[in-house]
Amino acid sequence: MPTDDGDLLRHHGDREVGGGLVDLAVNVRTGTPPAWLRAVLAESLGDLAAYPDGTAARAAVAARHGRPPEEVLLTSGAAEAFVLLARALSPRRAVVVHPQFTEPEAALRDAGHPVDRLLLAPEAGFRLDPSALPSDADLVVVGNPTNPTSVVHPASSLAGCARPGRVLVVDEAFADTVPGEPESVASRRDLPGLVVLRSLTKTWGLAGLRIGYVLGPADLVARLEAAQPLWPVSSPALAAAIATCAPAALAEAEAAATATAADREYLLSRLAAFPHIRVHGTPASSFVLIELRDADKIRLRLRESGFAVRRGDTFPGLGPDWLRIAVRDRATTDAFCAALGQAL
Repeated sequence: MPTDDGDLLRHHGDREVGGGLVDLAVNVRTGTPPAWLRAVLAESLGDLAAYPDGTAARAAVAARHGRPPEEVLLTSGAAEAFVLLARALSPRRAVVVHPQFTEPEAALRDAGHPVDRLLLAPEAGFRLDPSALPSDADLVVVGNPTNPTSVVHPASSLAGCARPGRVLVVDEAFADTVPGEPESVASRRDLPGLVVLRSLTKTWGLAGLRIGYVLGPADLVARLEAAQPLWPVSSPALAAAIATCAPAALAEAEAAATATAADREYLLSRLAAFPHIRVHGTPASSFVLIELRDADKIRLRLRESGFAVRRGDTFPGLGPDWLRIAVRDRATTDAFCAALGQAL
């Protein structure tokens, strides 16, 4: 169990699963990778004798987001990008908007950078007010949709966080879980210092493959690339990047996002039957954050009933009365809610 703040930042949902538990702790879409993507990965194994060449994958990602290839950097998972940012930049005042994915702050701390926190309030629906950021912050990190709150910040709010002399990092690891991606800024090239991070992990079930990418100004992307080791992305991962940028794959991801939205609304309707459970803000991604008295104890009872959920107290700004629940199919939700009723 985590024992201090640094350990808490390194705690992730994969630590909750195992032992035959139904996984509601990790936000990876079930039933993935799909068969056609598995076939792409299998075919790529024939090229393992050659060093990986990311040129085609970089071009595919660039075309998807309407950018030139020099504004794209392929990474060994989106998490690597946080390490590269911490290595390549020297912020005078870094601010991480919490609660959110904790790796950005952990990477900055590991690189010796002090980090300030802007804590969003549940009473305000975990909404971001750009005016709350310190005016002298030259590095700002925010998730959209945010893990673990599942809240999507309007693109206009994110634009309000950008300014000359500031690097604004928007983590869009879950952007493709939202139908239409209406608040994504991945294709915006007009905002100063904007860096967008993307992951192929959640929708395509590729956590073990490690593939993500950075979108941003060419000069900043070049600085990040200089901080990377040689050949950071494997040939199978590059093949996955190309394949998931194809029109048919994007259509499949959109359909999956639409199905997830319906399953999320069903989960919320079932949770609404429990009078002591509170949901703050408007969940929009593939998970739901709930506030519940003694949630830390409820989580352990749920494990005894065969369900793993994500503890919330490892996220700055939350505490032991919070749990994150992954969206699953309705049958799984029904079984989970039955176990939750028993645990309560």
